[in-house]
Amino acid sequence: MISDERVVEILKEAGVLLEGHFLLTSGRHSNRYLQCAKIFRNTKYSEELCAALGEKYKDENVDVVIGPAMGAVQMAYEVSRSLQCENFFTERDENGKMTLRRGFVVTPGMRVLVVEDVVTTGGSVREVIDLVKEAGGVVVGVGSVVDRTAGKVDFGVPFKAVYAADVQSWEADECPLCKAGDLELVKPGSRKK
Repeated sequence: MISDERVVEILKEAGVLLEGHFLLTSGRHSNRYLQCAKIFRNTKYSEELCAALGEKYKDENVDVVIGPAMGAVQMAYEVSRSLQCENFFTERDENGKMTLRRGFVVTPGMRVLVVEDVVTTGGSVREVIDLVKEAGGVVVGVGSVVDRTAGKVDFGVPFKAVYAADVQSWEADECPLCKAGDLELVKPGSRKK
């Protein structure tokens, strides 16, 4: 089992933790941003962290690991490798709706682990869960490298993270960084909406 100290060491070494004034995918603002995509630049980081996550679900008989594009495409692959199962990814269609394409199909009864690199509000994860359930799949759990919710998010299935990060965020109209006006607001994430 990987220790929190080792996870922090990896996050620092990989340059994952950014400081400044950030617009999060959720629309909230934060003084810190975890750019977990940097974990996947080097397999020495992604393999260790994703294997640690896979270990948490080793007894769930997972058929497929699914992650939303873009942030969890590589992650789904790495976690599925540790669990020795298939992996898919979802992507947004022309209307912005999460969907499975490229021949990926969830069949009734398929046991699915949904993964995301960082969970802040869980919006993308909920969309994937709904997609799996609509297809008759069984969501056995949700896994992330980093949980920014401090364990407060409830997906209705077990949620396990490799690391829980305590990072503050604020609604835009309550943001002390906006009020101070010293730092430019940056949107480092991938989602356009």
